[in-house]
Amino acid sequence: MRGNGIGGGTAPAAWLATAGLVIVVAVPFIAVVLQGIFPELGQGSFARPFSSLYATLADSSLIRMGGNTILLGACVVFASALVAVPLGVFRALYRIPFAPLWDVLLLVPFMIPPYIATLGWIMTLQPRGYLQQLAGFNLAPFLFSIFGMTLVMAFNTFPVVYFAVSRTVEAVGARYADVGRVFGAAPARAFWRITLPLSAPGLTASLMLVFAAAIEEYGTPAALGRRAGFQVLVTGIDLRVTDWPIDLPGAAILSLVLVAMSLVTFLLQRWILARRSYQTVGGKPTAKDKRPLGALKVPVMIAFTVVAFLATGVPLLAILATALARTISGGLAFDNVSLDNFMAVFGNSAGAVTALINSFSLGIGTALITGLIGVTAAYTVVKTKISGRLAIDVMTILPNALPGIVVAVGLILAWNMPGLPITPYNTAFILLLAYCCILLPQPVRYTTAAFQQIGDNLEAAARVCGANGVTAFRRILLPLVFPSLASSMLLVFALASRELVASVVVAPVGMQMIATFIWRQFEQGSIGLGMAMAFIAICITTLLPLILMGLMRRGNMVAD
Repeated sequence: MRGNGIGGGTAPAAWLATAGLVIVVAVPFIAVVLQGIFPELGQGSFARPFSSLYATLADSSLIRMGGNTILLGACVVFASALVAVPLGVFRALYRIPFAPLWDVLLLVPFMIPPYIATLGWIMTLQPRGYLQQLAGFNLAPFLFSIFGMTLVMAFNTFPVVYFAVSRTVEAVGARYADVGRVFGAAPARAFWRITLPLSAPGLTASLMLVFAAAIEEYGTPAALGRRAGFQVLVTGIDLRVTDWPIDLPGAAILSLVLVAMSLVTFLLQRWILARRSYQTVGGKPTAKDKRPLGALKVPVMIAFTVVAFLATGVPLLAILATALARTISGGLAFDNVSLDNFMAVFGNSAGAVTALINSFSLGIGTALITGLIGVTAAYTVVKTKISGRLAIDVMTILPNALPGIVVAVGLILAWNMPGLPITPYNTAFILLLAYCCILLPQPVRYTTAAFQQIGDNLEAAARVCGANGVTAFRRILLPLVFPSLASSMLLVFALASRELVASVVVAPVGMQMIATFIWRQFEQGSIGLGMAMAFIAICITTLLPLILMGLMRRGNMVAD
């Protein structure tokens, strides 16, 4: 790989990024493709190519699981848009009382792991759950159905649409609609024909992200869908990997079907956004552009309150109530309140403290590795013109289309081959590789955007003054992109510390993480202990990044 970029010393960064991307991204993806083609690859044989393909694709259950996956994704997109778009539009165009507070409350559901929120809803709506104790009835038939799954998943994903729509519509502002009104359009017609179409980039991108997240989600379909007989591709892959007889070729082929769905989603998004120009912004909109709510104030405030309570309040209150209960059968009663479950967690009951240490250690390791690969890959793609940078760019995009279950299957296939002299399989390193692959897009996206904002003249000036490429990168470019890099690494730490699907599938025997600890406590009936761990994990993984960001702001390491 020959370096011919601005710095001239770009080869080390390119080689480092390439090596990391090959190990973290290419190896599991190629393993899945090869296993789908050669069913006996696990025995070291390339015999009977494509023989499992027809049998798997002709299986009637595949059509049902594929249809259920698309149906669930479409329902979650529709429900998320139904909840988020009106709130986002009002937030963008009108003066909402306590607007920053509502933003924080509507961000919290995105910070709660989906499987933990699902467990909170189960504790609330199941027979003899909290709703029945308070109101005398339960909604279990609704919860364990496609409608219940849609509700739970939509409340977890709608913040993506809310923030995208509110910021996009805010950038468009009401000026163009006002022009339409001057020419006789009614307010509703001006909004539907002018404001909403001009906001299409943010709305489309967020809806596509919600669909991709819904079809690769594991926790909610596993907890609710199985009891409703509603199986999707993710749970089907998990069954083929974990249930005897293990069907690795079938799991690989189902994984490729899921990857194809994700790729189609991202390609559709890019096609929609590339069809026309949406440039509308001639300056930064100000608060004075927004208008008072007037007669809409009461209903809009009720809508914000109801959504915030359902999305944030119900799961968190259910988790906290369960964690504080001495016994589950004791229900909501003052004499049943106890800190025993929290004391048990900090007393390392069932390996709780060990699980916390394992998860946080893996989270820190994942943040450091993805940060290193992300910043070198982004620098190579954006700031150099070396040969092979297109391949690096493709490998940084590929994880967007790889659901967590596919990454886990790929790692099992790649590192469980016979004859390997050394393998991370059945060690903590296999989890580190899985987390890095799943979360690598975060640092890559953040640092790519930061590098694109830095002019080439800065690095060129450093070279004129005698600095070599490494020095220019370390002393000039890295400090400039550090705010974006640090933010992405904190997000990676928070997400890696509670990742579920890869932890369930590839975790070494006897090793527990936060997610597997909670999941298994719930399955074994120690629900209070699991919920205490969940509440502690939510608090730590939400507050720790916020505290670190605050400290870095005070030290002028990142911008406000």
